[in-house]
Amino acid sequence: MTAETIHEEVRAYYAAAATQATAGGCCTDDPHAIGGALYSALERAELPEAAVLASLGCGNPIAVADLHEGERVLDLGSGGGIDVLLSAKRVGPTGRAIGLDMTNEMLALAQRNAAEAGATNVEFVRGHIENIPLPTESVDVVISNCVINLAADKHEVFAEIARVLKPGGRMGVTDIVAEDHLNAEQRAERGSYCGCVAGALSVSEFRGGLEAVGLTDISVTRTHDVADGMISAIVKAKKPANAETLVDLSPRSLPVAGSGCCGGGGCC
Repeated sequence: MTAETIHEEVRAYYAAAATQATAGGCCTDDPHAIGGALYSALERAELPEAAVLASLGCGNPIAVADLHEGERVLDLGSGGGIDVLLSAKRVGPTGRAIGLDMTNEMLALAQRNAAEAGATNVEFVRGHIENIPLPTESVDVVISNCVINLAADKHEVFAEIARVLKPGGRMGVTDIVAEDHLNAEQRAERGSYCGCVAGALSVSEFRGGLEAVGLTDISVTRTHDVADGMISAIVKAKKPANAETLVDLSPRSLPVAGSGCCGGGGCC
C-alpha cells in the first residue's frame, strides 16, 4: 500500500465513523475499538455524548499523560475531540489543547462538540500526523489514542513528535503494538489496517523508532490483549531537557481548520 492509499482508506473509514456518531449512533463495529468504555463515568459525564460515541481508541491517554495547569497539549488524531476536551479541562485556562486530524467529517463533529462543551482553550488543525502543522518546540505534551499504527510513515511521525516537543517535553500515547515474534504478514492476518492491527509496529520497532529521533526514558507497558500476539500498550517517552534547540520555528505549510472553541479530528 502506498502512503496515498493508506491515507485514503483511513480517511474514508473514519469519515463514516464520524457520520454515524453525528447521527447519534455507535461509530464502529470494530472489536478492537473499545472507545468510550475506557473513560471513567466522571470523564464521560463532562463531555457531549457525540464525543464519547466517536471515541474509537484502545486506551485513555488522559489517564497516563499527567497533565498540568498551563501546559500546551497536542493530540494526534483527535477524532470527535474527547481527549482534547478532557485535556483542556486539566490544563486550565492558562493552558491549551490542540487536536490534529485529516478527516473533515471528524473535524466538523469535534467543532460541534467543542462548542457544546463551551471550551475556550482548544484549537484544532487539519493535517497528517507525519507532517504536523505546528511550530518547532511549541508543545509540552503529545498524546494520541490508537492512531500512530494508522500512519503511513511511522518514522516521520516520531520525528515530528520530537520536533514539536519543547526540550523537557514528553509523550504519552496509547496504541496497538505487536509482540516481537510476529512479522508483518502475521500482523496483517490478525486484523485490518483501519482496525489498528495490520499497521502496528512491534514493541522493539516502536522503541527503536523513538530512540532514533532522540527521545529518552522510553517505556512500553501492556494494558490488555487485542488479538493473538497483538497488545494495547501505553507508550511514554521524553525529549531531553538539554536537547539542542532547533532553529526552524515556522509552522508547516498545511491548512488550518478552526481555532478557539471549535475544530477537531481523529483516527481510531
